Amino acid sequence: MPIDMTQKKIKIVYTIPNFDTAGSGKVVYDLVKNLDRTIFEPEICCFHERGAFMDEIKKLNVKVHLVPFAINYRPFFTFPFRLLKIIRFFKKQQFDIIHSWHWSSDFSEGLAAKIAGIPWIFTKKSMGWGNKAWKWRSSLSSKIITINSDMKSFFSKEILEKVEEIPLGVDTDYYSPQFKNSDEFLEEFTGNKNDFVIVSVVNLIPVKGIEVLINAFIELNNPNIKLYIVGNDQGAYAESLKKMANKTSTIYFLGKKTDVRPYHSIADLFVIPTLALGEGLPVAPLEAMASGKIVIGSNVCGVKDILKPFPKCLFEPNNVDCLKTSISTIMNMNYEERAQLAQEMRIRVENEYSMEQFIKMHTELYKNIIRRK
Repeated sequence: MPIDMTQKKIKIVYTIPNFDTAGSGKVVYDLVKNLDRTIFEPEICCFHERGAFMDEIKKLNVKVHLVPFAINYRPFFTFPFRLLKIIRFFKKQQFDIIHSWHWSSDFSEGLAAKIAGIPWIFTKKSMGWGNKAWKWRSSLSSKIITINSDMKSFFSKEILEKVEEIPLGVDTDYYSPQFKNSDEFLEEFTGNKNDFVIVSVVNLIPVKGIEVLINAFIELNNPNIKLYIVGNDQGAYAESLKKMANKTSTIYFLGKKTDVRPYHSIADLFVIPTLALGEGLPVAPLEAMASGKIVIGSNVCGVKDILKPFPKCLFEPNNVDCLKTSISTIMNMNYEERAQLAQEMRIRVENEYSMEQFIKMHTELYKNIIRRK
Protein backbone atom coordinates (compact mmCIF):
# COMPACT_ATOMS: atom_id res chain seq x y z
CA MET A 1 0.00 0.00 0.00
CA PRO A 2 1.46 3.41 -0.97
CA ILE A 3 2.43 5.66 1.94
CA ASP A 4 0.58 8.94 2.24
CA MET A 5 3.40 11.43 2.63
CA THR A 6 1.04 14.02 4.12
CA GLN A 7 0.24 11.91 7.22
CA LYS A 8 3.61 12.20 8.95
CA LYS A 9 6.70 14.20 8.26
CA ILE A 10 9.78 12.17 7.40
CA LYS A 11 12.25 12.61 10.24
CA ILE A 12 15.81 12.66 8.87
CA VAL A 13 18.96 13.10 10.91
CA TYR A 14 22.17 14.18 9.19
CA THR A 15 25.24 12.85 10.98
CA ILE A 16 28.52 14.70 10.51
CA PRO A 17 31.56 14.76 12.84
CA ASN A 18 31.82 18.55 13.11
CA PHE A 19 31.42 21.94 11.47
CA ASP A 20 35.05 23.01 11.92
CA THR A 21 35.25 23.67 8.18
CA ALA A 22 32.50 24.65 5.78
CA GLY A 23 33.08 21.86 3.22
CA SER A 24 30.67 19.02 3.90
CA GLY A 25 29.10 21.16 6.59
CA LYS A 26 27.94 23.62 3.93
CA VAL A 27 26.35 20.78 1.94
CA VAL A 28 24.48 19.55 5.02
CA TYR A 29 23.45 23.16 5.67
CA ASP A 30 22.07 23.45 2.12
CA LEU A 31 20.13 20.20 2.47
CA VAL A 32 18.54 21.16 5.79
CA LYS A 33 17.78 24.69 4.64
CA ASN A 34 16.16 23.74 1.34
CA LEU A 35 14.23 20.56 2.14
CA ASP A 36 10.47 20.98 2.05
CA ARG A 37 9.50 21.30 5.73
CA THR A 38 5.93 20.26 4.95
CA ILE A 39 7.32 16.82 4.06
CA PHE A 40 10.51 16.52 6.09
CA GLU A 41 11.62 17.14 9.65
CA PRO A 42 15.43 17.41 9.46
CA GLU A 43 17.77 17.23 12.44
CA ILE A 44 21.55 17.21 12.81
CA CYS A 45 23.87 15.07 14.91
CA CYS A 46 27.57 15.87 15.44
CA PHE A 47 30.33 15.20 17.94
CA HIS A 48 30.64 18.75 19.28
CA GLU A 49 29.51 22.32 18.62
CA ARG A 50 32.92 23.85 17.93
CA GLY A 51 33.61 25.42 14.56
CA ALA A 52 32.84 28.78 13.01
CA PHE A 53 30.20 27.32 10.71
CA MET A 54 28.17 26.06 13.66
CA ASP A 55 26.83 29.62 14.02
CA GLU A 56 25.25 29.27 10.57
CA ILE A 57 23.83 25.86 11.46
CA LYS A 58 22.11 27.27 14.54
CA LYS A 59 20.32 29.82 12.35
CA LEU A 60 18.48 26.97 10.65
CA ASN A 61 16.39 26.51 13.79
CA VAL A 62 16.58 22.71 13.79
CA LYS A 63 17.43 20.32 16.61
CA VAL A 64 21.17 19.62 16.90
CA HIS A 65 22.23 16.53 18.86
CA LEU A 66 25.75 16.47 20.31
CA VAL A 67 26.23 12.71 20.42
CA PRO A 68 29.15 10.40 19.42
CA PHE A 69 27.22 8.55 16.70
CA ALA A 70 30.36 6.62 15.62
CA ILE A 71 32.87 4.91 17.92
CA ASN A 72 36.30 3.26 17.83
CA TYR A 73 36.24 -0.51 17.44
CA ARG A 74 38.96 -0.97 20.06
CA PRO A 75 38.94 -2.17 22.71
CA PHE A 76 36.87 -4.96 21.17
CA PHE A 77 35.50 -6.31 24.45
CA THR A 78 33.73 -3.00 25.25
CA PHE A 79 32.59 -2.34 21.67
CA PRO A 80 29.11 -3.94 22.06
CA PHE A 81 28.37 -1.91 25.18
CA ARG A 82 29.47 1.35 23.60
CA LEU A 83 27.54 0.53 20.43
CA LEU A 84 24.42 -0.06 22.53
CA LYS A 85 24.41 3.62 23.52
CA ILE A 86 24.18 4.65 19.85
CA ILE A 87 21.44 2.11 19.16
CA ARG A 88 19.39 3.43 22.08
CA PHE A 89 19.86 7.01 20.91
CA PHE A 90 18.69 6.19 17.37
CA LYS A 91 15.64 4.30 18.68
CA LYS A 92 14.70 6.94 21.24
CA GLN A 93 14.70 9.72 18.64
CA GLN A 94 12.56 7.63 16.25
CA PHE A 95 14.39 8.71 13.12
CA ASP A 96 12.89 7.55 9.82
CA ILE A 97 16.20 7.90 7.95
CA ILE A 98 19.80 8.41 9.03
CA HIS A 99 21.93 10.13 6.40
CA SER A 100 25.64 9.97 7.20
CA TRP A 101 28.11 12.60 6.03
CA HIS A 102 30.96 11.03 7.98
CA TRP A 103 34.07 11.14 5.81
CA SER A 104 35.64 7.93 7.14
CA SER A 105 35.16 4.21 6.50
CA ASP A 106 33.68 3.75 9.99
CA PHE A 107 30.89 1.18 10.05
CA SER A 108 29.85 1.42 13.71
CA GLU A 109 27.19 3.99 12.85
CA GLY A 110 25.74 1.80 10.12
CA LEU A 111 25.76 -1.24 12.39
CA ALA A 112 23.91 0.66 15.12
CA ALA A 113 21.31 1.86 12.61
CA LYS A 114 20.88 -1.68 11.24
CA ILE A 115 20.25 -3.09 14.72
CA ALA A 116 17.89 -0.20 15.50
CA GLY A 117 15.95 -1.01 12.33
CA ILE A 118 16.40 2.41 10.74
CA PRO A 119 17.35 2.90 7.06
CA TRP A 120 20.91 4.22 6.93
CA ILE A 121 22.45 5.90 3.90
CA PHE A 122 25.77 7.57 3.39
CA THR A 123 27.24 9.97 0.87
CA LYS A 124 30.66 8.95 -0.48
CA LYS A 125 32.49 12.26 -0.61
CA SER A 126 36.09 11.41 -1.45
CA MET A 127 38.10 8.96 -3.54
CA GLY A 128 39.51 7.14 -0.50
CA TRP A 129 38.91 3.37 -0.70
CA GLY A 130 40.55 0.02 -0.24
CA ASN A 131 40.09 -1.26 3.31
CA LYS A 132 37.53 -3.83 4.45
CA ALA A 133 35.70 -1.28 6.57
CA TRP A 134 34.46 0.46 3.41
CA LYS A 135 32.96 -2.83 2.24
CA TRP A 136 31.24 -3.40 5.58
CA ARG A 137 30.00 0.19 5.59
CA SER A 138 28.57 -0.34 2.12
CA SER A 139 26.92 -3.65 3.02
CA LEU A 140 25.15 -2.10 6.04
CA SER A 141 23.71 0.79 4.03
CA SER A 142 20.23 1.03 2.57
CA LYS A 143 21.47 3.40 -0.11
CA ILE A 144 24.84 4.84 -1.11
CA ILE A 145 25.08 8.26 -2.72
CA THR A 146 28.07 8.89 -4.95
CA ILE A 147 28.98 12.34 -6.23
CA ASN A 148 31.03 11.52 -9.33
CA SER A 149 30.97 8.92 -12.08
CA ASP A 150 34.23 7.19 -11.12
CA MET A 151 33.04 6.14 -7.65
CA LYS A 152 30.80 3.39 -9.01
CA SER A 153 33.92 1.36 -9.81
CA PHE A 154 34.46 0.89 -6.06
CA PHE A 155 31.43 -1.33 -5.58
CA SER A 156 30.64 -4.95 -6.35
CA LYS A 157 27.75 -5.82 -8.65
CA GLU A 158 25.51 -6.64 -5.69
CA ILE A 159 26.26 -3.38 -3.87
CA LEU A 160 26.02 -1.35 -7.07
CA GLU A 161 22.27 -1.94 -7.12
CA LYS A 162 21.85 0.43 -4.18
CA VAL A 163 24.22 3.12 -5.45
CA GLU A 164 22.76 6.37 -6.76
CA GLU A 165 24.78 9.26 -8.15
CA ILE A 166 23.66 12.67 -6.91
CA PRO A 167 26.14 15.44 -7.71
CA LEU A 168 26.52 18.33 -5.31
CA GLY A 169 24.61 21.51 -6.08
CA VAL A 170 25.21 25.24 -5.87
CA ASP A 171 22.86 28.18 -5.50
CA THR A 172 22.85 29.73 -8.97
CA ASP A 173 21.10 32.84 -7.70
CA TYR A 174 23.73 33.48 -5.03
CA TYR A 175 26.59 32.67 -7.43
CA SER A 176 25.69 34.71 -10.44
CA PRO A 177 27.31 36.83 -13.18
CA GLN A 178 25.08 39.68 -11.94
CA PHE A 179 27.05 40.00 -8.68
CA LYS A 180 28.56 43.49 -8.34
CA ASN A 181 31.55 44.29 -6.18
CA SER A 182 31.43 47.05 -3.60
CA ASP A 183 33.41 50.22 -4.22
CA GLU A 184 35.43 49.48 -1.08
CA PHE A 185 36.55 46.12 -2.46
CA LEU A 186 37.52 47.60 -5.81
CA GLU A 187 39.57 50.29 -4.07
CA GLU A 188 41.50 47.59 -2.19
CA PHE A 189 42.03 45.50 -5.31
CA THR A 190 45.71 45.61 -6.28
CA GLY A 191 45.29 45.06 -10.02
CA ASN A 192 44.28 47.25 -12.95
CA LYS A 193 41.90 46.81 -15.84
CA ASN A 194 44.62 45.53 -18.19
CA ASP A 195 45.61 42.63 -15.92
CA PHE A 196 44.68 39.05 -16.69
CA VAL A 197 43.49 37.78 -13.31
CA ILE A 198 43.69 34.11 -12.31
CA VAL A 199 41.86 33.00 -9.18
CA SER A 200 41.93 29.72 -7.28
CA VAL A 201 39.67 29.18 -4.27
CA VAL A 202 41.14 26.22 -2.45
CA ASN A 203 41.83 24.50 0.85
CA LEU A 204 45.64 24.54 0.88
CA ILE A 205 46.50 20.88 1.24
CA PRO A 206 48.98 18.94 -0.97
CA VAL A 207 46.40 17.04 -3.06
CA LYS A 208 45.15 20.37 -4.47
CA GLY A 209 48.36 20.80 -6.49
CA ILE A 210 48.71 24.55 -6.03
CA GLU A 211 52.49 24.26 -6.45
CA VAL A 212 51.83 23.21 -10.07
CA LEU A 213 49.81 26.39 -10.63
CA ILE A 214 52.48 28.57 -9.01
CA ASN A 215 55.26 27.01 -11.11
CA ALA A 216 53.23 27.45 -14.29
CA PHE A 217 52.51 31.06 -13.36
CA ILE A 218 56.20 31.79 -12.70
CA GLU A 219 57.29 30.19 -15.97
CA LEU A 220 54.74 32.23 -17.94
CA ASN A 221 56.73 35.24 -16.71
CA ASN A 222 54.10 37.78 -17.71
CA PRO A 223 53.84 40.91 -15.51
CA ASN A 224 50.28 41.50 -16.71
CA ILE A 225 49.04 38.26 -15.12
CA LYS A 226 48.00 38.28 -11.48
CA LEU A 227 47.32 35.18 -9.38
CA TYR A 228 45.01 35.34 -6.34
CA ILE A 229 44.88 32.29 -4.07
CA VAL A 230 41.88 32.35 -1.72
CA GLY A 231 41.80 29.91 1.19
CA ASN A 232 43.28 29.06 4.56
CA ASP A 233 46.96 29.93 4.16
CA GLN A 234 48.22 28.53 7.46
CA GLY A 235 50.34 25.39 7.89
CA ALA A 236 53.54 23.88 6.53
CA TYR A 237 52.24 23.28 2.99
CA ALA A 238 50.95 26.83 2.70
CA GLU A 239 54.27 28.21 3.94
CA SER A 240 56.16 26.19 1.33
CA LEU A 241 53.90 27.66 -1.36
CA LYS A 242 54.57 31.18 -0.14
CA LYS A 243 58.31 30.58 -0.40
CA MET A 244 57.85 29.45 -4.01
CA ALA A 245 55.75 32.54 -4.71
CA ASN A 246 58.48 34.87 -3.43
CA LYS A 247 60.02 34.67 -6.91
CA THR A 248 57.34 37.04 -8.17
CA SER A 249 55.43 39.97 -6.74
CA THR A 250 52.20 39.16 -8.59
CA ILE A 251 51.01 36.16 -6.55
CA TYR A 252 48.72 37.04 -3.66
CA PHE A 253 47.67 34.75 -0.79
CA LEU A 254 44.44 36.23 0.52
CA GLY A 255 43.56 33.78 3.29
CA LYS A 256 40.15 32.30 3.97
CA LYS A 257 37.11 34.37 2.93
CA THR A 258 33.52 33.84 3.99
CA ASP A 259 32.31 35.27 0.67
CA VAL A 260 34.36 34.41 -2.43
CA ARG A 261 32.08 36.14 -4.92
CA PRO A 262 34.12 39.37 -4.99
CA TYR A 263 37.12 37.35 -6.19
CA HIS A 264 35.08 35.57 -8.84
CA SER A 265 34.00 38.97 -10.12
CA ILE A 266 37.56 40.14 -10.83
CA ALA A 267 38.69 36.82 -12.33
CA ASP A 268 39.36 36.22 -16.00
CA LEU A 269 40.10 32.57 -15.26
CA PHE A 270 39.57 30.09 -12.40
CA VAL A 271 42.08 27.22 -12.06
CA ILE A 272 41.75 23.96 -10.11
CA PRO A 273 45.05 22.00 -10.45
CA THR A 274 44.21 18.92 -8.34
CA LEU A 275 46.80 16.11 -8.43
CA ALA A 276 46.22 12.61 -9.83
CA LEU A 277 44.41 11.19 -6.77
CA GLY A 278 41.45 13.34 -7.74
CA GLU A 279 38.49 14.60 -5.73
CA GLY A 280 34.93 13.66 -4.96
CA LEU A 281 33.29 16.67 -6.55
CA PRO A 282 34.90 20.06 -5.86
CA VAL A 283 32.32 22.79 -5.32
CA ALA A 284 34.68 25.76 -5.81
CA PRO A 285 34.86 25.46 -9.62
CA LEU A 286 31.08 25.02 -9.79
CA GLU A 287 30.65 28.27 -7.87
CA ALA A 288 33.03 30.01 -10.28
CA MET A 289 31.21 28.63 -13.33
CA ALA A 290 27.86 29.71 -11.87
CA SER A 291 29.39 33.17 -11.45
CA GLY A 292 30.03 33.27 -15.19
CA LYS A 293 33.74 32.51 -15.10
CA ILE A 294 35.85 30.22 -17.28
CA VAL A 295 37.29 27.27 -15.36
CA ILE A 296 40.19 25.03 -16.33
CA GLY A 297 41.19 22.01 -14.27
CA SER A 298 43.31 18.89 -14.17
CA ASN A 299 41.90 15.80 -15.83
CA VAL A 300 41.17 13.86 -12.63
CA CYS A 301 38.18 12.32 -10.88
CA GLY A 302 35.55 14.87 -9.95
CA VAL A 303 37.02 17.71 -11.97
CA LYS A 304 36.66 15.89 -15.29
CA ASP A 305 32.95 15.29 -14.57
CA ILE A 306 32.37 19.01 -14.18
CA LEU A 307 34.31 19.93 -17.32
CA LYS A 308 33.19 16.97 -19.45
CA PRO A 309 31.65 19.14 -22.21
CA PHE A 310 34.83 21.26 -22.29
CA PRO A 311 37.73 18.84 -22.97
CA LYS A 312 40.04 21.68 -24.03
CA CYS A 313 39.71 23.09 -20.51
CA LEU A 314 41.25 19.96 -18.98
CA PHE A 315 45.01 19.55 -18.58
CA GLU A 316 47.25 16.69 -17.45
CA PRO A 317 47.62 16.65 -13.65
CA ASN A 318 50.99 17.65 -12.19
CA ASN A 319 52.13 18.89 -15.60
CA VAL A 320 53.35 22.48 -15.55
CA ASP A 321 53.73 22.72 -19.33
CA CYS A 322 50.18 21.52 -19.96
CA LEU A 323 48.82 24.02 -17.48
CA LYS A 324 50.83 26.84 -19.08
CA THR A 325 49.37 25.90 -22.46
CA SER A 326 45.82 25.86 -21.07
CA ILE A 327 46.25 29.31 -19.50
CA SER A 328 47.74 30.71 -22.70
CA THR A 329 44.88 29.27 -24.76
CA ILE A 330 42.32 31.16 -22.69
CA MET A 331 44.41 34.35 -22.72
CA ASN A 332 44.63 34.23 -26.52
CA MET A 333 40.86 34.06 -26.97
CA ASN A 334 39.11 37.24 -28.00
CA TYR A 335 36.41 38.81 -25.85
CA GLU A 336 33.51 37.16 -27.69
CA GLU A 337 35.07 33.69 -27.44
CA ARG A 338 35.66 34.05 -23.72
CA ALA A 339 32.16 35.37 -23.12
CA GLN A 340 30.62 32.46 -25.05
CA LEU A 341 32.65 29.86 -23.14
CA ALA A 342 31.80 31.45 -19.79
CA GLN A 343 28.10 31.46 -20.68
CA GLU A 344 28.22 27.78 -21.66
CA MET A 345 29.83 26.94 -18.33
CA ARG A 346 27.14 28.83 -16.45
CA ILE A 347 24.46 26.88 -18.36
CA ARG A 348 26.26 23.64 -17.50
CA VAL A 349 25.86 24.38 -13.78
CA GLU A 350 22.24 25.47 -14.18
CA ASN A 351 21.36 22.22 -15.96
CA GLU A 352 23.40 19.67 -14.00
CA TYR A 353 24.55 21.13 -10.66
CA SER A 354 21.85 23.49 -9.47
CA MET A 355 20.62 23.50 -5.89
CA GLU A 356 17.09 22.78 -7.15
CA GLN A 357 18.30 19.60 -8.86
CA PHE A 358 20.29 18.59 -5.78
CA ILE A 359 17.29 18.94 -3.46
CA LYS A 360 14.88 17.30 -5.90
CA MET A 361 17.05 14.18 -6.24
CA HIS A 362 17.47 13.83 -2.47
CA THR A 363 13.74 14.34 -1.93
CA GLU A 364 12.87 11.52 -4.32
CA LEU A 365 15.50 9.25 -2.78
CA TYR A 366 14.15 9.78 0.74
CA LYS A 367 10.56 9.20 -0.35
CA ASN A 368 11.51 5.96 -2.09
CA ILE A 369 13.31 4.70 1.00
CA ILE A 370 10.21 5.33 3.16
CA ARG A 371 7.94 3.60 0.64
CA ARG A 372 10.11 0.48 0.85
CA LYS A 373 10.16 0.33 4.67
